Amino acid sequence: MADRTVADLVVERLRAWRVPRAFGYPGAAIAPLVAALDDAGGDPVFIPARHEETASFMATGHAKYTDEIGVCLATQGPSAVHLLNGLYDAKLDSKPVVAIVGEDITGPLGGAHEEIGLSRLFGDVCNQFVRYGRVPGQVPTLLDQAFRTAAATRSPTCVVLPLALQLATVPDLQPQTAGVLSGRPGEPLARVLPHDGDLAAAASVLSTGQRVAILVGQGGHGAAEQIVTLADRLGAGVATSLLGKPVLDERLPFHTGVLGEVGTTAAAQLMGSCDTLLLVGTNDPWTDWFPLPGQVRTVQIDIDGRRIGTRYPVDVPLVGDAGETLRALLDRVPDRPNRQWRGLIETSVDRWRQEAAERATAPAEPVNPQLVLHELAGRMPHRGAVAVDVGSVIYWYARHLQLPPGVRAQLCGTLGSMGCALPYAVAAKLARPDEPVLALLGDGAMQLNGLAELITVAHHWQEWRDPRLVVLVLNNRDHSGMGGGRQPTGAVTDRRPDVPYAGWARLLGLHGVRVDRPELVGAAWDEVLAADRPSVLEAVVDPAVPLNPPEPALADLRGLFAEGDAARRVREQVLSAERTVEAEDLV
Repeated sequence: MADRTVADLVVERLRAWRVPRAFGYPGAAIAPLVAALDDAGGDPVFIPARHEETASFMATGHAKYTDEIGVCLATQGPSAVHLLNGLYDAKLDSKPVVAIVGEDITGPLGGAHEEIGLSRLFGDVCNQFVRYGRVPGQVPTLLDQAFRTAAATRSPTCVVLPLALQLATVPDLQPQTAGVLSGRPGEPLARVLPHDGDLAAAASVLSTGQRVAILVGQGGHGAAEQIVTLADRLGAGVATSLLGKPVLDERLPFHTGVLGEVGTTAAAQLMGSCDTLLLVGTNDPWTDWFPLPGQVRTVQIDIDGRRIGTRYPVDVPLVGDAGETLRALLDRVPDRPNRQWRGLIETSVDRWRQEAAERATAPAEPVNPQLVLHELAGRMPHRGAVAVDVGSVIYWYARHLQLPPGVRAQLCGTLGSMGCALPYAVAAKLARPDEPVLALLGDGAMQLNGLAELITVAHHWQEWRDPRLVVLVLNNRDHSGMGGGRQPTGAVTDRRPDVPYAGWARLLGLHGVRVDRPELVGAAWDEVLAADRPSVLEAVVDPAVPLNPPEPALADLRGLFAEGDAARRVREQVLSAERTVEAEDLV
């Protein structure tokens, strides 16, 4: 029997940390570890991507969809450089990923070939932990430290393993089982609750607010029940960040939708007219759509105290887990909803939903992209995952696709890097092969790396219990990448050639549908959602459809959506609501 090598030790540590798969691109300096994974009998599995960047997006996508630690592999030089995009995605969206990078500087060219200082290269993106392996006995502990740090800090870490070290034999080392965290890495390592004095101060701010708004981010996952209960108790309206979109049932009558440039008029109106704001687990960068400075009193809940007050001034900071903190707040907040305020919010939501439907059905040449997402909304599977890329598709996703409760959705929320959706979708599908997955992207993202990663889909799909992985490509032939009706002139239009996306899928043995007539969009969705294999739905859409960002915080519920006498009636309703609350306070 061959002696165990350090590469075998690495596989043992991955297994101890319950890593189901590692994503990467093979290369000479990481070859021993890849070989050891191939010999591991599928525990864990090595998933080769078509490019190191997509491998790192897959690892980050795995962390996002599963709340586990993602793992990616690469070799030195340009291979390591290519990992950076996905690792920065993990860093900015606070997800745990471990990158294992091989290095060989003993080659015939004196170490100069493909040599890059890896500590400096990863020093920013993996600033919590970058270490080199030096001797065999160090490696298990080194990996444990990398995984523990990634889990505790919700960030990427990096371990560099020289080629000679991977090949070194370790006959005297015994398998280790100590040092592995219990529970899911996405959860806090301990119960984190604010101080009682801070909870009392927050309850006072929220209870005395007359027009309360709640903005929910991805940190609100798992706290939907508490958020809705608190909103009902206060008569509050709710908006979400892009990353927080899957947290709550979007069919709630007081759910105004996504806030920000890609968001809804109703969400902007909510922020423009509230006097009290509760931020729950959000680091939303679209602060132009927050209430005007001095307009509101603000409470912010976040598990990471470093984030409190970084986007918006905060009166009462609450450092703690969202669910635990909200439960503690509910014990202190009385049930005194402002029904007039809630009624205005629901009126605004109704108006927005009607407007969104009208936008989706407006004529376009040949197909309105909003219609494509509008038609999907009524056909969404009630389980599974959605992956969204960067571009105009984010606007249509944010406004027109209501997610059923329990459907997981992810995007490159803070970094905003194009090309993430298909790698995310692959990671989501491999994690739960018995559930459908949808990837939503534009033709630019599809050409960037989606065409290549369809090969990965074609390689794996027959292993999936539910074969449905649907890739929507909004082909607007907007070769400038400008979108939203801003049309380029001259030679700019020739920069990106058109591609038969559905035809490429068929060449790979997948299903492909191309639709360029609005009356056929619904039938096209029915076809791909019922297919017996992964599908590409290529929708030829109009690049001139405007993006129409909502007005920022000046969009006040008390006047924006009404004119003339109607505006006066709305303002009178709000003033009456304020007087009622004041009278109740006196009693």
